[in-house]
Amino acid sequence: MTTPETSRFVRLRVDLVVEVHDAEALTKAALRRIADDGGMPDAERVHAEGAVTEDPAEALAHLIDPVGLVGEVPGVELQQASWSSERIGYDPDAPGWDLDEDDDDEDWTTDDGTDGTDDGEGRAG
Repeated sequence: MTTPETSRFVRLRVDLVVEVHDAEALTKAALRRIADDGGMPDAERVHAEGAVTEDPAEALAHLIDPVGLVGEVPGVELQQASWSSERIGYDPDAPGWDLDEDDDDEDWTTDDGTDGTDDGEGRAG
């Protein structure tokens, strides 16, 4: 019996819910980050400054760097990354509140054609 070849690629999903206690401090930090980005074109800088000034979720997106999460992890090379932020209504005590609720609607398979679950009890992680 042979073991099927496994993919070297891993999808890492992370959902975070944060509470903003000081939107002004968050916005100022995002504006500093934008100002310090010497490679950002002027038109993009103006757009980014407007976005972070209007919405704390945009400010947070400019400060959180998911690419940095794996940048120093030995033995891995980042192939692709994307992220977004949005304001949400958060009530962890509400019926049906679940960070993984979006995963229930997704059909996904691994490169070897399996469903990506570990033993049928949940997603492989």
